[in-house]
Amino acid sequence: MSTTRFLTGITTTGTPHLGNFVGSIRPSVAASLSPGVQSFYFLADYHALIKCEDPVRIQRSTLEIAASWLAAGLDPEKVTFYRQSDIPEIPELTWLLTCVTGKGVLNRAHAYKASVDKNTAAGREQDDGVTAGLFMYPVLMGADILMFKAHKVPVGRDQIQHIEMARDMAASFNHLYGEHFVLPEAAIDDHVATLPGLDGRKMSKSYDNTIPLFSSRAQLKKLIGGILTDSRAPGEPKEVEGSALFQIYQAFATPDETTALRKAYADGIAWGDAKELLLERVDQVIAPMRAQYEELIHNPARIEQTLLAGAERARTLATPFMRDLRSAVGLRSLVQASAAAKPAKAVKAALPSFKQYREADGKFHFKLVAADGRLLLQSTGFDAPKDAGQAIGQLQKDGAGALQALAPRLAPVDGVAQADVLAALQALADAASAA
Repeated sequence: MSTTRFLTGITTTGTPHLGNFVGSIRPSVAASLSPGVQSFYFLADYHALIKCEDPVRIQRSTLEIAASWLAAGLDPEKVTFYRQSDIPEIPELTWLLTCVTGKGVLNRAHAYKASVDKNTAAGREQDDGVTAGLFMYPVLMGADILMFKAHKVPVGRDQIQHIEMARDMAASFNHLYGEHFVLPEAAIDDHVATLPGLDGRKMSKSYDNTIPLFSSRAQLKKLIGGILTDSRAPGEPKEVEGSALFQIYQAFATPDETTALRKAYADGIAWGDAKELLLERVDQVIAPMRAQYEELIHNPARIEQTLLAGAERARTLATPFMRDLRSAVGLRSLVQASAAAKPAKAVKAALPSFKQYREADGKFHFKLVAADGRLLLQSTGFDAPKDAGQAIGQLQKDGAGALQALAPRLAPVDGVAQADVLAALQALADAASAA
């Protein structure tokens, strides 16, 4: 049986909450037990430096997140569980990838664009307050993924772009220096719940509306009591649609229990009684883990030992791989045989390629990427994937004529000549004819 590598990172800037448990921790722990899967889980403390300038907060968050995952059942003997900053090969790989990644690609990163848009709307200089760390975030993420040759990366739809960028980095490096990297794929699970917070918005520390995962029962009772509800009195039928209380309950309950609460809503259950049901259901799941969490959080030496052991396991892969990559780019001993100066080229010439993807706004896009990884052509958003696919087919079939016909649906790409686009389309047409 072939092994598929999954990789998941958790940024160490906050205290895990119920939304993290339902959306990431619980499904990831379950996935780590699947046969034929090799799992990598890391604490992304380098990433945390982009968002947080409080050293105490980062250290505390690292401890809390590690304890949470272990208490939730992650087995460090069955997975590779490590702290990002314990792998020095990752920042080194980040630099190698930086040298093959176009600035134009990073200009289109969602986080950077959001900062620029916010500054523009406020009348400030577009890069005001934007650090190089924020701008280079996708490259560090690419290094995290590519270092361990991950096949699948579980992400939300708003993170798909980062996986696409990692693929582009890998393709560019492979084209220049030979086949070294696996091209990762985003693993999207539309069945994983996104929990609402106390105010009905998505549960997020950014909104200060979270329920910490390992709150004491007393704290849990107080927080659940503060969940926003409407003014309907006991006896009045209540809607489950849009009810934060119901959605949180559903994420922890069995189907039969959920059906029973749905009926209780229709029968006019009092909000206080519904909140009491939620408290009991959540506490039933969390209480056994809470005891393990408290034991771990008060024994940081045990967690430190676990993380260092995981880093040692990770570096058995990272260190020799980095040695190969250094040699591939020419960072070698001067006495190394010059015969190894050029990387082995694939027998089959690399070709340009179309890539279709979905953005966070739900629109479908495509791009044409040169054999060396350069972006040649990019579309605006289509409502349906078939529409984007039809446009790709038109470009492959009609070349220059399609470029003119589709001009309103194509976004400009700085520094790219139309001759390069036409040459890429012709190369694809020639390859199709030869096949």
